[in-house]
Amino acid sequence: MEMKPLLEGEGLYKLIPQRNPIVMVDTFFRADEEGAETGLHVQSGNLFCNEGLLREPGMIEHVAQSAAAFAGYAPFTKGESPKLGFIGEVKKFKIARLPKVGEFLHTSLRVLGEAAGVTLISAETKSGEEVLATCQMKIFIKED
Repeated sequence: MEMKPLLEGEGLYKLIPQRNPIVMVDTFFRADEEGAETGLHVQSGNLFCNEGLLREPGMIEHVAQSAAAFAGYAPFTKGESPKLGFIGEVKKFKIARLPKVGEFLHTSLRVLGEAAGVTLISAETKSGEEVLATCQMKIFIKED
């Protein structure tokens, strides 16, 4: 079953503070209190691509921006702007394979816990049915 995106391309600017050339999420599928799903079409002009592959920093930034899009979705539904977020910690980051230019990444986020403005998420990034990367990440959202 193919999932229809809620937002795509520049529509993601409503959820994340990042702008080109550093945008690492181009598709937002869903969000609820338990998590979210995002995507990225890996393109040759991507800042984090080298020798036809999306490199490790790009994979980490993709997960971080997926988390930012997730955090920005609730304010978006209320007509508010996204808040700035920061990666507090990356744990257990495992890459089975770096994605190639032309692949579509589908990332699933799951909230593991929240406390004192910090959200702990787990992430799984796939290309098709193949799991490419997994990690846990702590995200801090800056309050105004």
